[in-house]
Amino acid sequence: MSVEKVKEYFKKYNIENRIQEFEESSATVELAAKALNCEPKRIAKTLSFKVGDEPILIVVAGDAKIDNAKYKAQFNKKATMLKYDEVEKLIGHAVGGVCPFAINEGVKVYLDDSLKRFKTVYPACGSSNSAIELSIEELEKYSNYKSWINVCKF
Repeated sequence: MSVEKVKEYFKKYNIENRIQEFEESSATVELAAKALNCEPKRIAKTLSFKVGDEPILIVVAGDAKIDNAKYKAQFNKKATMLKYDEVEKLIGHAVGGVCPFAINEGVKVYLDDSLKRFKTVYPACGSSNSAIELSIEELEKYSNYKSWINVCKF
């Protein structure tokens, strides 16, 4: 299971015990916010796209939506999300648990400016019933992100 991969990944930082696992699903922003008892906008949703043949991840705030014009300006391509059945194979986590931790080699991670409004955010941890609270600095460190980008409206 992917949450086990994320726990193993977080062991090297000694934070694996900060992962929260829930009885109920946290697969959507609304469900995660309910499980965590926080505002939906503080859920750090991880979206998977394809730029050419390369899969990428963009971590955005729970209330943010991709702005197609900004995306095209950033990547010189139209936004194309991975198909449901491609996500686990190309990223390393199934839909509902996609996160920027313990992902497949070569997948680039970008953090969207929509997250900068918060001290802490809650990304998933590889399963549809897990999350971790991270400061923005911790998110930067543990996600091995390539760069901050501005591709959303919120």
